[in-house]
Amino acid sequence: MNFPIPLNHLDRMTDSTGLIQHAIYSIPRRDSGYTTDDNARALRLCVRLWNQDPEERMLKRVTNYLSFLEFARGIGRGFHNFLGYDRNWLDIEGCGDSQGQAVRALAEVLGSGLPDGYRAVARELIEGVLPTLADLRSLRAQSYVILAYGHLWNAEVADIEPLESVAWSAARRLAECYGRAIQPDWRWFESRMTYANAVLPHAMYVAAKRWPQENFLDIAQASFTFLDEQTTSAGVFWPIGNEGWYPRGGERALYDQQPVEAGTMAEAAQAAFELLGSAEHLAAFRRAHGWFHGRNSLARPLAVVDGRCCDGLHASGVNENQGAESTLAYLFTEMSNREVVKMHGRYAVSEAIVT
Repeated sequence: MNFPIPLNHLDRMTDSTGLIQHAIYSIPRRDSGYTTDDNARALRLCVRLWNQDPEERMLKRVTNYLSFLEFARGIGRGFHNFLGYDRNWLDIEGCGDSQGQAVRALAEVLGSGLPDGYRAVARELIEGVLPTLADLRSLRAQSYVILAYGHLWNAEVADIEPLESVAWSAARRLAECYGRAIQPDWRWFESRMTYANAVLPHAMYVAAKRWPQENFLDIAQASFTFLDEQTTSAGVFWPIGNEGWYPRGGERALYDQQPVEAGTMAEAAQAAFELLGSAEHLAAFRRAHGWFHGRNSLARPLAVVDGRCCDGLHASGVNENQGAESTLAYLFTEMSNREVVKMHGRYAVSEAIVT
């Protein structure tokens, strides 16, 4: 069973420079410019799709997004993140998360079957950013580095020891932060839950697979289960809202709910399910996938058949704008759904998965 991944809206949002950041409804909002974050996500998606079906149109997408990352290479260390529509960079150096997103996408290129020149550019960019990666302080950025290294290790790419060293240090730091932050009623890495929460246990699952002698799996399991408990209500995925987040000992923000939360939760659940084969993780995947299709707190779908995705759920309804981050969160989840059904069809095929 194969589900097509519709890229109509991704193409609509992309010009010769790269992927435009925001949209007004489904119309690209040019004055929002571009971000390395978004172009890295688009690159990672299209490389994976090219690996599954190496056709020319997908290679052109890969070329465009990889070229954006090469252009984003800063004069000093690291990548820029914000590019104006006039192609002038608006920052001196991007935030930590943009460095992590970029290296994760470049790892996808390096670990692929793309032509030699594509993989050579990716390796050069990864090696150039290593000093910046070693200095990252954001836990999410460090999680992206772990995920990047884990992909290369699984792909058996040679000569990645410098990135392995950075990823190992990042995994140890996540474990240390978890040990300092946990309390009997709070099994988490920080004193509050904010955005893209699931990338933290996701990174720990990847670290546990690579370094099974450590306590990474225990941390991954405990933190994922806690996140799943906090984001499941009335049988649906109900992510932490960005109107106040969720501080330890405080109230969980119910809105605005963002697609990136469902997307990262689906990826983490998929990774956990592939590692452990647990029904708990498959159920979490189904809930995160279903969130896009109306199985959410408002019973309103965010996904549109041509690959568009609305920007979130407000208490009053759906945010009808369909920007790059939201669209990519949806497309990744649909790709994950296809992979789950293909690899574990006898468990995954259900009304909650096939939409």
